Amino acid sequence: MKTRMRADLRTAMKDGRGGDARLIRSLIAAIDNAEAPPARASSGAAEQHRFLSGSAEVERLLLDAERVRAILLAEIEEREQVTAEMDRLDRPDRADAIRAEARLAASYLSRS
Repeated sequence: MKTRMRADLRTAMKDGRGGDARLIRSLIAAIDNAEAPPARASSGAAEQHRFLSGSAEVERLLLDAERVRAILLAEIEEREQVTAEMDRLDRPDRADAIRAEARLAASYLSRS
């Protein structure tokens, strides 16, 4: 999924679709954040690592398709809530833009 998103990001940037590029970057970041392993309780902020030793490298979590789908659904739901708020505030231009973001995010669900 992230490979497809990164390819779509490059295309959006080449085509000058800044809004789409921002959204895709945001979706990739949400998935990247979920892949981050939890911090170890015993490690302090000042833990020393030898340069280029690889001791600071931590393996990312592997997310299954269902977890990635849940992340995308949460991103879509968040945008739908913002859209409702923009409608309530009588900001149809902003609501339409966010609605378009939700549709683009939803397109990744149908392609998975």
